[in-house]
Amino acid sequence: MGTPGQLGQFEQTVLPHLDAAYNLARWLTRNDQDAEDVVQEAVLRAFRFYGTFQGGEARHWLLKIVRNTFYTWYDKNRRHNQTETLGDEAMQVPGNELGPDEVLLKEHSAQVVQDAIRTLPMEFREVLLLREFEGYSYKEIADIVEVPIGTVMSRLSRARQQLRNRLSGTATGVVV
Repeated sequence: MGTPGQLGQFEQTVLPHLDAAYNLARWLTRNDQDAEDVVQEAVLRAFRFYGTFQGGEARHWLLKIVRNTFYTWYDKNRRHNQTETLGDEAMQVPGNELGPDEVLLKEHSAQVVQDAIRTLPMEFREVLLLREFEGYSYKEIADIVEVPIGTVMSRLSRARQQLRNRLSGTATGVVV
């Protein structure tokens, strides 16, 4: 790389997608600081290999790098017991003003869903997040996680089923 024009081009390509990169890293690492570290390393990798980027969907390209960076980070750190919760903004959906009881119920429900998602196995959690939070197609997810489309569909189905089981177990007071 090297020239100011190339740096500017890299910034225009990558910077608009940093929120999506952080969101994916946050869900994968389950920790703000670790997510920041993963995204920082991913951006450095993207910068280093920007010359190989052949155009196309930059967000898709960056999220693939974030995912691969996460797995490298995970192998080095072997983080198994991370329990920090996501910030309230992660699950908020703008809507009508609610009363105090409704706000409390909504916040509790969002926390229950976050907790249930965090308990999913990594390969299920990542496809669920890419599909439901980032809106990627099965084909795009298959490319990002480097598995066949059928595997994406299977993992997504299993993730949704496990999520349903965990949420219904929580709703009835039974631990699944």
